[in-house]
Amino acid sequence: MQAVVKYARQEGAVELREIPEPSITPDQVLIQVKAVGVCGSDIHMWRENQSWPIKLPLVLGHEFCGVVAQVGARVNGFRVGERVACETAAEICGECVYCRSGNYNLCPKRRGFGALLDGAMTQYVAVRPHILHRLPANVSFEYAALTEPICVAYNALVEKTLIKPGDIVVIQGVGAIGMMALQMAKLRGASIIVALGTDLDARRLEIARQLGATHTLNVQREDACALVQSLGDGFGADVVVDCTGVSAAFKQSMALVRPNGTITKIGWGPQPFDASLDPIVAKAVTVQGTFSHTYATWERVLRLIANEQIHLAPIIGGVYPLAEWREAFARMEDGTNVKSVIAI
Repeated sequence: MQAVVKYARQEGAVELREIPEPSITPDQVLIQVKAVGVCGSDIHMWRENQSWPIKLPLVLGHEFCGVVAQVGARVNGFRVGERVACETAAEICGECVYCRSGNYNLCPKRRGFGALLDGAMTQYVAVRPHILHRLPANVSFEYAALTEPICVAYNALVEKTLIKPGDIVVIQGVGAIGMMALQMAKLRGASIIVALGTDLDARRLEIARQLGATHTLNVQREDACALVQSLGDGFGADVVVDCTGVSAAFKQSMALVRPNGTITKIGWGPQPFDASLDPIVAKAVTVQGTFSHTYATWERVLRLIANEQIHLAPIIGGVYPLAEWREAFARMEDGTNVKSVIAI
């Protein structure tokens, strides 16, 4: 079967290859992949600027859904032909305090699809049944492929961050995670939502306005601090959400947030941070990281998608066959698409 494979630790070392079809153990389920979302992390690996460990060679892709093709002999509760979405936590230890408390996203032995285990930009993936979720009948495969980034935003803005009706929320970055975070802030009742982008994001900033941003701004052309301080009582944002992974954005977060406010960091990035953290102390700011998601998050997010409380049509810029993976990646990289989806 064909797969999009990263084969070396160098820029551009990704190609379409033939790989063997996987077999399953009695405790696994074989998924026929139907759709895969292209994540910014896939593009980072294509360009060899990721900041996390990976194996080589590696099949890319971790945002996926499909159809149950085979069920292991010891698996109960699933049958061939069911439509499912799959979480990213391919392997966990099941024994540590985080696994036992339901926080398996933080398991120190966690291995994710498309990083330390082969991912889903291919035709079949063997998975453990504990991370499968049945799709509501009205949710298409293309939409279901975006469940994972929505779950990232849900964990960050619902499970980890207190947003109150009337709050001012700043979203740094208008990629897919930023767009999902924007919609979560709106669902939580934020009155003012400011979406920040760059020169590359002209189209994305327009989509952010469609999705509910009350203000949008290009940080390379305008002063974000001046805008945020002109809103509300002038003290800044109640919550700043960093979806960029760029160190300069975190420095900006400290300037944008109000005293006693919160900075929630989602984005990853390898750049060193060369700035003082004194503003966090002076403002008594809460700073937190968020990572991944768990089973309950997925169930709630699938309900949000099914009930059309999350709007995905403006976000999906194109659906591509596997053979056109390079085009799918490039159209996200150049800002044309917020999200590309690969249909298998």
